[in-house]
Amino acid sequence: MNQFQLSRARDLSDAIHAGALAHTAQQGAEVRFLAGGTTLLDLMKLDVEKPMRVVDISRLPLDKIEATKDGGVSIGATARNADLANHPLIKDSYAVLSEAVLAGASAQLRNMATTAGNLLQRTRCVYFRDTASPCNKREPGSGCSAMQGFNRTQAILGTSDSCIASNPSDMNVALAALEATIHFEGTRGKRAVPIDEFYLLPGDTPECETLLEAGDLITHVSVPAPMEGARSLYLKLRDRASYEFALASAGVIVAVKDGRITHARVGLGGVATKPWRSREAEKELMNASPDEATFKRAADAALADAKPQTENGFKIELARRCILHALKQVTTHAS
Repeated sequence: MNQFQLSRARDLSDAIHAGALAHTAQQGAEVRFLAGGTTLLDLMKLDVEKPMRVVDISRLPLDKIEATKDGGVSIGATARNADLANHPLIKDSYAVLSEAVLAGASAQLRNMATTAGNLLQRTRCVYFRDTASPCNKREPGSGCSAMQGFNRTQAILGTSDSCIASNPSDMNVALAALEATIHFEGTRGKRAVPIDEFYLLPGDTPECETLLEAGDLITHVSVPAPMEGARSLYLKLRDRASYEFALASAGVIVAVKDGRITHARVGLGGVATKPWRSREAEKELMNASPDEATFKRAADAALADAKPQTENGFKIELARRCILHALKQVTTHAS
């Protein structure tokens, strides 16, 4: 780990000013914010992240989880994952989010990890974390070792010739299905961006993962009011049942009325380079009968553009089955 300067932000303005001192807007900038630190400190120990300055924001008043006037919910950037998953409002109205958070990491990590930290969680690709290996995400232009190397856990959706690294988050899959909005502040003022636009596809610049610029600080996430009559569920498939990242996961939200699907949202995890919302699957579900034939069409549509690598072709069928089973479960006993 490189030497670095540690400071504590006095307030939001102080944090933004400190962050804006970075000379680059890329991930791995000279200045990094620290809240829970469950990912950042690991990457610093591996020399993947090499900030010159770390700014502690853990004491800023950004940890509230509260209902909004429009019937939705606001989730503070430094709200702990454990508090989020077990909050009565989240458990009662946003089951898919509570289930997704509880499916990730361990109880100890959830007690420390934060909402914003989870939003910015970086890939677990072995080559990204191994500084001896070429990685376009870590060192632009060096190459992608996973293309011809170990790629069993990598993405099959949203990939490019420069990067196939999968996004590891469970929480973000649920937020994608919930159509969350990410709120952040920086030198350009306050901004609010739909989660689907917040994340960038790798393209030719896989080192750029989000819209955040140097000094931008996430303040909270807003989620709209739950759709009346909708049920939600998060299903995660992995190599082992505890403390493991998804090979494929699905966050689904479905409402059924008079034998027809009136609302459908499908988020996928473990299979894409960013938290993936499948509008193709949703199109197949809308106004259709909630039966196995419909669910199979939706699953096929979700994976139609999949581009498997040498070792992860199994993810296509695994993700299909994950979507199918999640949709079956969430519509059981639906009216």
